[in-house]
Amino acid sequence: MSTTERVETEAAEKAAKEAAERQTERSGVGGAAYRWLDERMGLTDTLMPLLTHPAPKKLNFWYVFGSATLVAFIIQVITGVALALTYVPAPSGAYDSLLFITNDELLGRVVRGLHFWGATAMIVCIAIHTISVFLMGSFKYPREINWLTGSILLLLTLAMAFSGQLLRWDQTAYWSIGVAAAQAGKTPIIGDWLAHLVVAGDVIGGATLTRFYGTHVFLIPALIFLLVGVHLYLVVKEGVSEAPVPGKPVAPATYRQEYAEILAHDSEPFFPDFAWKDFIFGFCLALLLLLLAIFVGPPDLAKPPDPTIIQAYPRPDWYFLPYFAILALLPPAVEDYVILGFPLVAGFIMLVLPFIANKGERAPSRRPWAVASMVLFILAFIVLAIYGDRAPWSPVFAEGGAPLQVPASVLQGKTSQEYGGSLVYQNKGCINCHTIDGVGGNRGPNLTHIGSRLSADQLTWRILGGGNNMPAYAGNMEPRDLSDLVAFLESLK
Repeated sequence: MSTTERVETEAAEKAAKEAAERQTERSGVGGAAYRWLDERMGLTDTLMPLLTHPAPKKLNFWYVFGSATLVAFIIQVITGVALALTYVPAPSGAYDSLLFITNDELLGRVVRGLHFWGATAMIVCIAIHTISVFLMGSFKYPREINWLTGSILLLLTLAMAFSGQLLRWDQTAYWSIGVAAAQAGKTPIIGDWLAHLVVAGDVIGGATLTRFYGTHVFLIPALIFLLVGVHLYLVVKEGVSEAPVPGKPVAPATYRQEYAEILAHDSEPFFPDFAWKDFIFGFCLALLLLLLAIFVGPPDLAKPPDPTIIQAYPRPDWYFLPYFAILALLPPAVEDYVILGFPLVAGFIMLVLPFIANKGERAPSRRPWAVASMVLFILAFIVLAIYGDRAPWSPVFAEGGAPLQVPASVLQGKTSQEYGGSLVYQNKGCINCHTIDGVGGNRGPNLTHIGSRLSADQLTWRILGGGNNMPAYAGNMEPRDLSDLVAFLESLK
């Protein structure tokens, strides 16, 4: 046995012995029950070494977000089971069953609210945990596999959130599946197969909902349970990463010996000395989620799914808004490359990181590139999420899919040609992306006073040539319609 293993074993045995002595001193019914179970199941010999494994002192508070993620996941499992007892995973009953759970089931609104806010908490906690591990260099030797399992858990958490959104089976969920299938279909060679796999057939229907239900309720949670077990095993085996010290780089040849010396001279048993922080934070998180579920509740359902209404806005939940915004802002020519390339590049970076940077400095002050990249990532995420939430690039349609109308105030005093141009403006869908006098979309520039900014020739070339995600109408518009439209826009001064 090496020196490192001997020191760790001795520390664990000492902590377990102290815990066992405390258990022996227990009195009363609770103590007697524990001793009865301990004698038959060996709880002290089996669990206590795991709970009381030594951990370095002076761990910062960011470490609690790992256990907080587990708390949020447990809440998701409990509330998910409760919802599954009433939810009907069929197109004919899914939407109505959610309405029943929300409005009529005993505590249904609270349970559904807990499930929704628990998903948000799980994503926030695992994101903060991942960021802190990255900034503190805790992914370096010998914890490379810890990082890999954590990265896969992050991806599974996002997958569970996405599949859960689709189980609402409202108009947004229905068209979100269509968007997901369309993106999957753009994959080279296997695109058709992937799209068929997402939809579970040729059309969105009962098989689609059943597949997402099974994936969300059974497959992904099972994988998460498995990886959580592996992750916790590695945390116990390799130990909790000590706080980084500037000027003290990680050297694989000597690190285990240095870590053993830390445990020998400056450590404390994880339970109860450090676990109380996890307990308090986890309790506060659960209480916060309960308050949000009671006073805010779950998100409102959109209208029931109707494939005949194509003017839908399949906007995802907030954690996917940045990616949603990126795809909407990109020129169509490069959209396919980003749809496929961005997730692959991001996943590749996360998987190779612990192998290409598993030694050297861990302190953030000695790794400015790591801090800068993370700051840029967070700022970009916030900006894109805000932009995606406002969605100024989404075409706007009137209620029920009817065409929007140019305000009557704008049409006053117009010539017959200019009035005809306003009809072209409506019929060609320009009004869905451009605003005139407060009516229309915000995808393109506001045209309320466009006649004061552009000449007739400039307007003509802009309409014919398109650009900046605006379609080119050359060859798609009759000369008379073009002249009428230009006359109408030129009159807006």
